[in-house]
Amino acid sequence: MRALLVVNPAATTTSARTRDVLIHALASEMKLEAVTTEYRGHARDLGRQAAESADVDLIVALGGDGTVNEVVNGLLHAGPDPERLPGLAVVPGGSTNVFARALGLPNDAVEATGALLDALREGSERTVGLGLTSGTPGTDDEAVPPRWFTFNAGLGFDAGVVGRVEQQRERGRRSTHALYVRQAMRQFFGEAHRRHGTITLERPDTEPVTDLVLSIVSNTSPWTFLGNHPMYASPKASFDKGLDVLGLSRMTTTAVARYGTQLLTSSPERGPHGKHAVSLHDLDQFTLHSKVPLPLQMDGDHLGLRTSVTFTGVRRALRVIV
Repeated sequence: MRALLVVNPAATTTSARTRDVLIHALASEMKLEAVTTEYRGHARDLGRQAAESADVDLIVALGGDGTVNEVVNGLLHAGPDPERLPGLAVVPGGSTNVFARALGLPNDAVEATGALLDALREGSERTVGLGLTSGTPGTDDEAVPPRWFTFNAGLGFDAGVVGRVEQQRERGRRSTHALYVRQAMRQFFGEAHRRHGTITLERPDTEPVTDLVLSIVSNTSPWTFLGNHPMYASPKASFDKGLDVLGLSRMTTTAVARYGTQLLTSSPERGPHGKHAVSLHDLDQFTLHSKVPLPLQMDGDHLGLRTSVTFTGVRRALRVIV
């Protein structure tokens, strides 16, 4: 097997020595080319090169969810084709690694490498669905290029938290769960529209859902992890179905305390629920419009401000080794 290993040297939970060990382990089982990313978007460029090459059977992403997202967007730049395109394997190296853990992989890079080698020997793989965003025709954002996401996206509050965390990381802060919690509190107290939401969710042949403050789009479950604790915003979300949405129409102190507690105590059977919570399951396509520009995030990557985003759930989009 011919494989391309994409290594993010800034991965927060793997040292240079650990990465060397993993590279040697993988190289012992396949014809391996390892490339270290040098700039933002480099992993996407490498994924695109792999997709266009006849010499790559597998692309392995060693890094966090951001590295995986870039590789996936490179692989699928011309659209999904699981039978033709190289397969994807993931070795988690970030602070959270939602995609890898949702696939059932160990969160430890060494253990995950062992699981990957076992899966390759056994020919174990699955084809998963992904989310796709695009600019909405007829809006100011219609020229925004399409982008894939693997596990979640959000317009509004959670994307604002991601943006704050990225600012802190640019200042040299380490990405930790405590950092996310602190920035979530700051985002809450700085949220201008927490009482009267600006987001409307529209889908074909259905009444729109209006006045949302928060909109979390899930392609799988759990939504994220706080340390080793999984949180389920949309417990029914699955790589085998369309997209799920959790929307909140109120973010007062009382509402945040209620829904925050529900998130922390959520389970595969039950997520946040109540008067101001909207849960939608297995959607093929919908659009989120906002009266004011709001931050957008995908797979934990802040993508700037948007007023309208169209989401599509694409089934059987990517072949992964698990």
